[in-house]
Amino acid sequence: MEKPYKIPESVLVVIYAANLDVLLIERADRPGYWQSVTGSKDTPDEPLVDTAIREVFEETGIRVADASHATQGQDAASVARADLSDWELSNIYEIYPVWRHRYAPGITKNTEHVFGLLVPRDITVTLAPREHLNHLWLPYREAADKCFSPSNAEAILQLPNQLGRARQGGQPR
Repeated sequence: MEKPYKIPESVLVVIYAANLDVLLIERADRPGYWQSVTGSKDTPDEPLVDTAIREVFEETGIRVADASHATQGQDAASVARADLSDWELSNIYEIYPVWRHRYAPGITKNTEHVFGLLVPRDITVTLAPREHLNHLWLPYREAADKCFSPSNAEAILQLPNQLGRARQGGQPR
């Protein structure tokens, strides 16, 4: 059975700790390429927040759950849904030629929606071995410098602004 084409609409989830350290993961298909969690919608009507929650779990083992599940302490890799925020930023970028075969013929651009996820710095990270080789935590500026993707680096550099927005009553936290 042929694998369906990827939908050219995705999420980028910047996972960060309260001290502004950012979690980066290394791609298995491109060693040395570090990034935040990314992933495409599974279906055109999948809500972006659901895509973000699914991709975070698939790639890091971190479960974003409703408050009752996240606070019961049963899962060391679980955080509350309130810790995930839509930064209301999106990027349209050219899909790297090496990955265009995953998309329908003629698709060259992707729209990426940015989210942030606040987690404890010592949260358990369990990588999907077919997707990622390693993970590391870096201060946000160093993390931005290490990303291969310019849109990922820019999103990480927005972290202090997004937290400031939250303190002023905006949605991100």
